[in-house]
Amino acid sequence: MQAAEKIVFDSQEYLAWEELQEQKHEFIKGEVFAMGSARREHVVVAGNIFSVLKQHLRGSPCQAYISDMKLRVEQEDAYYYPDIMVSCDKEDHKAEQYLSSPLLIVEVLSDSTEAYDRGAKFAAYRQLVSLKEYVLIDMTARRVECFRRAENNDWLLHVTDSEENCDFVSLELTVAMDDVFEDIG
Repeated sequence: MQAAEKIVFDSQEYLAWEELQEQKHEFIKGEVFAMGSARREHVVVAGNIFSVLKQHLRGSPCQAYISDMKLRVEQEDAYYYPDIMVSCDKEDHKAEQYLSSPLLIVEVLSDSTEAYDRGAKFAAYRQLVSLKEYVLIDMTARRVECFRRAENNDWLLHVTDSEENCDFVSLELTVAMDDVFEDIG
């Protein structure tokens, strides 16, 4: 993520401006940051997860969203573009520009975003009362890291390596690691 030319907005100005842009931009406390393009492997892995989630959620009150839907974190005065989100919130399902109450967020790590996804972005996401699970997919290590909200707002980490299945506890879903990394060399 790179800072766009130093543009400062309030959140409403950002939303109106972002609608007119060809490239995606995240918004954090008045500053706008251009989103870089993703590599093929990143897109394939995100698509694999989205596909599994979409199938699993069919007929349920929950819906999966892919990377073009914004996420609002009001407590941080921020809008992000997670790779994948799942929301079971009726208001989110009516939303045109952004979600506010995801149950699950998935980020596929890249060299340029890994530290941010693990650090500042995760700190912002933890402000969402609705969030039960934050999943990081490490393509290089072929590993899935699931952070799950526990009692007292603690977050517990469960790491799944290539030999095991990955559990999305918040959705009562088990996914084979071969399905996560399908079509990745």
